[in-house]
Amino acid sequence: MRLRLRLRLRWRLKSKAKAKAKAKAKAKAKAKAKAKAKAKAKANAKQNFNKIINNKISQIIIFISKFLIK
Repeated sequence: MRLRLRLRLRWRLKSKAKAKAKAKAKAKAKAKAKAKAKAKAKANAKQNFNKIINNKISQIIIFISKFLIK
């Protein structure tokens, strides 16, 4: 009887530890995915900003060159 109780307790502790480890791994993976998504969004935002700036610069150059040609 005692042995059975001890085994049951050990099994419960093991399964709790497994569940805790699983939850920790899941949280870590989630945090990693979130960080990756954030970095990707930041890179995209920077790229879009640079595209807009380059577009504006080229528009200004075209505008000025129109006056220089005339």
